[in-house]
Amino acid sequence: MDILYLLVPLSVVLVLGIIAILGWSVFSGQFDDMEQQGERILEDDDRPGRPPSS
Repeated sequence: MDILYLLVPLSVVLVLGIIAILGWSVFSGQFDDMEQQGERILEDDDRPGRPPSS
């Protein structure tokens, strides 16, 4: 029963940390335009470019 005095505050801190990281990622634009990267791979890009450098 004494372990609950450690685990409950630890779990609350963990949940608050996860919420803080999620909030930071949402407000910094990490989830903006999620469809673009999925559609980019389907686009046909046959423009000549520079050869890869070695």
